[in-house]
Amino acid sequence: MTQQHFNQTPRRRAEFIKPPNTIKAKVGSGGLAEEILDRAQRLLENNTVDFLPLAEIYLSALQQGIHIAKHAEADADQEYVISTMIYPAMQLKANGGMFHYPLVTALADRLIQFLEVIEEADLGAVEIVLAFHTSIRAVVVGRVTGSGGVQGVELQMALEQACTRYFDKNPDNINPEATRVTDWE
Repeated sequence: MTQQHFNQTPRRRAEFIKPPNTIKAKVGSGGLAEEILDRAQRLLENNTVDFLPLAEIYLSALQQGIHIAKHAEADADQEYVISTMIYPAMQLKANGGMFHYPLVTALADRLIQFLEVIEEADLGAVEIVLAFHTSIRAVVVGRVTGSGGVQGVELQMALEQACTRYFDKNPDNINPEATRVTDWE
């Protein structure tokens, strides 16, 4: 069964590129000792590296993608335009949890799902991407670690509703075979 995003069946999938594991090639296979895994887990859990500089790089890239989408010619390659926004969103999703920002991960994941569904980056879609950008930036700059509590849930639901309204107003983007999904996944 195809996973559905919002009330749509995805039109594209974010591409995950798995780089070669050069360390594993040097060390060999067979797994790691439990002690090493425990130390690595503690290191991740006690990570005190500031996420803001890294997040700003990806938020800047997302802003550039928004700029590209806003100024794209009518005959522009929409897959390229959308990919300029998906890539930084994927990076924010991947790094949010590692730096104790699961709300960033959740928001970026939902942004990716939105971008995987849209046919083209029209003005309404770009405005939604900009809303995600603004929200993620506010979470990072405000150093809202964890889930964000009640406000985090409200923020997620507001963005969810904006996406759903977008699809309701743009029936040409609705797959008639898709089942409506409205719960935050």
